[in-house]
Amino acid sequence: MANSHSKSFFGQNTGIIVSSSSSSDPFMFIHCFKKKPNGVWEKPSNNEGKAVKFSLEEIVMILRVLNHKTQKWQCQHVFKDKETSVFFNWEDNNQDVLWINVGKYSKRLNLAQTEILRLLLTHFLNEKIVYSTLQKKRNQKNQFQSDNLNIQLDDQILSHNPNNTKKKPNDTSNLYGFIVGETEKAVLIDFKNKEEWIPKSAISNQYLPKKNVKQKFLINNWILKKLELII
Repeated sequence: MANSHSKSFFGQNTGIIVSSSSSSDPFMFIHCFKKKPNGVWEKPSNNEGKAVKFSLEEIVMILRVLNHKTQKWQCQHVFKDKETSVFFNWEDNNQDVLWINVGKYSKRLNLAQTEILRLLLTHFLNEKIVYSTLQKKRNQKNQFQSDNLNIQLDDQILSHNPNNTKKKPNDTSNLYGFIVGETEKAVLIDFKNKEEWIPKSAISNQYLPKKNVKQKFLINNWILKKLELII
């Protein structure tokens, strides 16, 4: 069973990504993006687009629409004094086309896409009701989950626009450090007595998967700046 899930629905100018970074989180996210006038998609790692977090109760209400039990569902999300209107509704009584409106973002899903979304949210709900209610100690892996999710979302956005390219070499920096821990998706590196989790997808060079060996890491600048490892 996978612990994280992400599914994208992209059109010509607007796209959404429905994601859950952990089965133990009692919520999911819908990230919305537009194509900018220069033809490049908005990216979450640049603080672009719109992300809304939905609770278990709200997932239930969305599923009422997807399961054809009601024609529409609307709510208001407030985050840092900013209010966002969210609206799920069928285009007409045939219930073949679903509209998802999040603030200024609007996405149209056809019947097949809507069924995929319904199955995904049903899985989220069943999975999260079990695992988000378990009492357990959260570990250090959560420190990099958010950053790693942004990188994964960027990769999905890039895949929908052939004119986009991944980060260039001059968007990276060389730092020396020691590996002190590792998971499937990230490495815990000691940079001069400052330990930070770095997603493996943000490391561009080959390195030795050995602990306590000083070595060089070629890492994306945006995460180094975010962690205040460079200015």
